[in-house]
Amino acid sequence: MQIGGLAASTAGSYYGASQQKIGLRSEASIADINARLAEMSAQSALFKGEREVGALTMRAGQMKGSQRAAMAANGIDLGTGSAAEVQASTDVMKEMDANTLIANAVREAWGHRTQATNYRNEALMKRASAKAIKPGLTAASTLLGGAGSVASSWYTLNKEGALDGTVFALKG
Repeated sequence: MQIGGLAASTAGSYYGASQQKIGLRSEASIADINARLAEMSAQSALFKGEREVGALTMRAGQMKGSQRAAMAANGIDLGTGSAAEVQASTDVMKEMDANTLIANAVREAWGHRTQATNYRNEALMKRASAKAIKPGLTAASTLLGGAGSVASSWYTLNKEGALDGTVFALKG
């Protein structure tokens, strides 16, 4: 019975290690997919930032055009004094807002890229763990460990005379 149990245990350890290896490889593939999705999110954040800067530039241009038209309609010289300062202030505010939008987009993209790096590292670790699993060695280890136990039991039974038929003859 011990030999049969040892055979089943050996086979179980082999298939268990094989399944663990397959599972780790699958998890690595999922981490690769997640890394690609995170990179796509980073690119999307940067593109969104560019669109926001474009919209801001358009609104600022419209505002500056309205300011110039209103000042010109009132006969104000656009190139000097307060008129020039208002226009310069509009340009400065536009640049500040654009820089804020760009910085926000870069920060968001950086977060996504950091996550992508984490996923790539996870995939590498899973693959390394899977590579380290050797189902044949696991089975051999189980077999050797169990063989020692079977041999010990055989020795004890043989020493007691259980294997030479005398124990059975006395009970029979």
